[in-house]
Amino acid sequence: MSRRPFIAGNWKMYKTTGEAVSFAKQFKDLVAGVRDRDILICASFTLLPALAKEFNGSNVMLGAQNMYFEKEGAFTGEVSPLQLLDAGAKYVILGHSERRHIIGEKDELINKKVKAALQYGLLPILCVGELLEEREAGKTEIVVKRQVIEGFKGLSKEEALKVTIAYEPVWAIGTGKTATPEDADSVHLYIRKVLTDIYSKEVADSIRIQYGGSVKPENIDSLMAKENIDGALVGGASLKAESFERIVKFK
Repeated sequence: MSRRPFIAGNWKMYKTTGEAVSFAKQFKDLVAGVRDRDILICASFTLLPALAKEFNGSNVMLGAQNMYFEKEGAFTGEVSPLQLLDAGAKYVILGHSERRHIIGEKDELINKKVKAALQYGLLPILCVGELLEEREAGKTEIVVKRQVIEGFKGLSKEEALKVTIAYEPVWAIGTGKTATPEDADSVHLYIRKVLTDIYSKEVADSIRIQYGGSVKPENIDSLMAKENIDGALVGGASLKAESFERIVKFK
């Protein structure tokens, strides 16, 4: 099955509005001719309205990096799916390893967020992945299976098809270490097996799975050559327009 490639940039907690607008003006021109793959920038909440204005009419989509699962209420410091849609977001990253391991988010909370995103019309990118000690203990598949099963809990087949998965080995994020393309592809294949068990082979073959973990211009081509890697969730290398352009234009 041919899945449409999907390259997303996760800016994390970087850029002021001025810096974001400057990036957007440059980047949208660099990738204007790219039509055979999806391009996404996920930015801090404060940057979304300005980026939405800059990317309007372009082939670059906009996403947020987190959200709460209620549509409104007394949740100081949180942001709702409706507020994200209002700010111009189409996608939202959920369950990122930094949310799981620094902020302490658990599978149950992440699942509530996935359901809320879908309920209000946002498309979730659900992040899964193991810590270094889990990998070294041979627990990669156990951890990833749990995160996928818990993340998709209660989702219908139709809802599941709207979710993108990002496999991020936590030990490879921001460390310069990257899973080999073969390692990454084998975990992606395993995720499809888990999805087949939950839903069907047809659903598993339709869901896009991105790789995230020190993706750079130097390794994007070899990663994207693998059958089960459908895209990338890019951190630091998405902060510079030329660097991210090269990743979007993988060969």
